[in-house]
Amino acid sequence: MSEADLRTLRSEGLDDGDILDLAQVVAYFNYVNRIADGLGVQLEKEDGSEEDSE
Repeated sequence: MSEADLRTLRSEGLDDGDILDLAQVVAYFNYVNRIADGLGVQLEKEDGSEEDSE
């Protein structure tokens, strides 16, 4: 994240609190996905069957 990124977010109307919230949500999503991947969690299709990993 660079100062230019922050300028872009601020130009879209986000304040420091909004940017912090955004960073925390993105970081949590990243964390959860890495944990799931590390544990070998398989995604389910809408019909309840597992998706192919390839």
